[in-house]
Amino acid sequence: MRNRRFFSTKRRSYFTIVIVLILSGILLRSLPYLAPIRASDIAQTDQAIEFQDRNGLPLGTLLTRDQDHTAVVSLNAVSPNLVQAILAAEDQGFYHHGAVDLKAGIRAIAEAIQARRIVSGASTITMQLARMLEPSPRTAWGKIQEIWLSWRLFAGMSKDEILQAYLNRLPMGGNIYGVEAAARVYFGIPARDLNLAQASLLAALPNDPNDLNPYEHWEHLKKRQQYVLDRMVQDGYITQSQRDRIFAEAVKLQPRQQGILAAPHFLFWSANQLPKNHPAQIRTTLDLPLQQFVEAQARQVIETLARNNVHQAAAIVLDNRTGNVLAYVGSIDYFAASQMGQNDGVQALRQPGSTLKPFLYQLALEKRIIQPNTVLADVPTHYAIPGAKLYSPTDYSETFQGPVRVRIALANSLNVPAVRVLEKVGVAIFLDRLHQLGFAHLNQSPDYYGLGLTLGSGEVSLWELAQAYLLMARQGQSTMLHPQSYSAYSTSTWSLITNMLSDRYARARSFGVDSVLSLPFPAAVKTGTSSDFRDTWTVGFTTDYTVATWVGNFNGEPMRQVSGVTGAAPLWSRIMLHLHEHREPAALPLPKDLVQRPICALSGLRPTAVCPTIVQEYFYPEDLTAYQQHPDTFYQAISNDQQQYRLNLPAEYNEWLAMQQEPILSPGTLRIISPRNGDYFLVAPERGSGQNLQFRLAEVPKQPVEWWLNGEKIATQTSNTFFWNLRSGDWTLQARSGASTDQVRFQVGVAEKPSTRRGFSLTEASR
Repeated sequence: MRNRRFFSTKRRSYFTIVIVLILSGILLRSLPYLAPIRASDIAQTDQAIEFQDRNGLPLGTLLTRDQDHTAVVSLNAVSPNLVQAILAAEDQGFYHHGAVDLKAGIRAIAEAIQARRIVSGASTITMQLARMLEPSPRTAWGKIQEIWLSWRLFAGMSKDEILQAYLNRLPMGGNIYGVEAAARVYFGIPARDLNLAQASLLAALPNDPNDLNPYEHWEHLKKRQQYVLDRMVQDGYITQSQRDRIFAEAVKLQPRQQGILAAPHFLFWSANQLPKNHPAQIRTTLDLPLQQFVEAQARQVIETLARNNVHQAAAIVLDNRTGNVLAYVGSIDYFAASQMGQNDGVQALRQPGSTLKPFLYQLALEKRIIQPNTVLADVPTHYAIPGAKLYSPTDYSETFQGPVRVRIALANSLNVPAVRVLEKVGVAIFLDRLHQLGFAHLNQSPDYYGLGLTLGSGEVSLWELAQAYLLMARQGQSTMLHPQSYSAYSTSTWSLITNMLSDRYARARSFGVDSVLSLPFPAAVKTGTSSDFRDTWTVGFTTDYTVATWVGNFNGEPMRQVSGVTGAAPLWSRIMLHLHEHREPAALPLPKDLVQRPICALSGLRPTAVCPTIVQEYFYPEDLTAYQQHPDTFYQAISNDQQQYRLNLPAEYNEWLAMQQEPILSPGTLRIISPRNGDYFLVAPERGSGQNLQFRLAEVPKQPVEWWLNGEKIATQTSNTFFWNLRSGDWTLQARSGASTDQVRFQVGVAEKPSTRRGFSLTEASR
């Protein structure tokens, strides 16, 4: 019996514990709905931002994330005229009753019973604020929720705090919320400066913000204003005569605006950089007149290129002294959805074409991998890539220039020399330098980019390019926007690259002397075109400004017959000319600690009597000894008076020589380009005697040519080719024409007899 009572008592204890736990859980979950609400709990951190240019001119206002136009101010920053008008219109006894006005509630119920419809809602300002914070359905249960939330607000906040929160959330028409935003949008003044006529109009709006919109329903709004003024008379805020004068007063509205006057992409980009507790007004570094000019020019350039399937452009202008952004155009029309106008071409990632080449050459010069007078071979070149076809870089013109100096290779944006330099520098080292320069989006491995990195195989933004060229314009010195600096040792290489990019004669082969890149004042510039003509770039600078432009299509469609110089360059040129319309820039800095010496234009070496063209080039002082000791070896005299000479190019130029339509070598010069000296060939016995080897000269001689093989003459011809039947052995091939001769040595071996097995079959078990 005792045991039975014990277990019964024990069961009751367990049951009690369970009930207590359940009730505790319900209570804990309900605590948030029981606790008072304080002002800090409903603080507005997400509000509209008003942007101004560097001189205080308006650029536009950005909405909050939910597209509301909101501006938050303290209660003492609101005109007393508006406070009085709001209280008179919405809640006369606000400072005298609690969260709910019981008298007004009873009156509203009586009126509803008598009229058999709701005549007045009897909602207090506190109740309206509750409804703004947590909208509830217009039902009995919804009204209970609203009243309960009102009591929580009343318990945790002072009357002034409630009124301030209410005024900053009032719906004021369209997507405008709060009296400060309304005052600025409709009248162009802050809420503290509202007069009685303006204040009574704004106080009328919350009753029906859409049907009382001042731009569309002015007469309806004036009628509601009359009601507000009458209530102000009743409450003793104004006299009847004041009411009549205020109602008759003419009020001028601001012109209706979309909210953004200029630089929408920049405003949205800037807003994303702001901290949480940012001010409602932001003064930017933009120059509004310049911004509007760049926007207009971008549209005009695209209009001229529309027939070439070009639809978008982007541009950015930087102040070299400070690094500040003066103009920022992300597309030709942000609001043109059909043209993907909201895409930001300044921040978008695209292939940069040749715009990275200057940074490769600067790095190679800094590390002394090349010298300013180094000659690079712009000739057909092939690189074996594991698991892929041969990589054979070519230029936009699909031609090759032969021997070129660094200055010519960079200024003309030649691809093969750049790839050759990258091969010497190393992809990993160059990629690391690009990271130092701020190209954060080049985040793949060196193997991923390969030798194509210098030709634009990665993706960068116009913003990153502009910042990197700004660093070049500042000779490697950092700005606040770009913290990376470089040593004084590198300054001379930055100025040397600048000198090359500003040399209109150096780029004449590809662009001409008087192209759109040539300005009437000193400017360094580089163009770029991505693969399949999907992007064109032009980036450059003077001593004062850096300008970067992009032209292309956001959907990736290729352009037709458009390159960097015809696509982005006209926009770049127009901006640069405008920037320096009233004051020409200073001369670009010359390379410090370097000296100029005459060199042979083609070979880059100290000229001799047979050098046809002499130019000036920069040298490091420590290289002058080598300069003095090594005269030109590309040219060799072929007569005693040295009036005739021959071009002595290495064998790597043979394929290029064979491609030339006009004679490159000196008259009478012979050059065997096939076979090459040291070649080894295999003859396959099973294929019979029809295996021939082509003997070929670089050019067609003016006199008949004799072909000699191991001292035996085998043919005399007037053409530059001869086909010889392959035979095994060691061979010396000689070509003779008049007094000229050339010879090479090659070998021919016999290939092993191929196996008769033609493969293998799989057993059933291994399939």
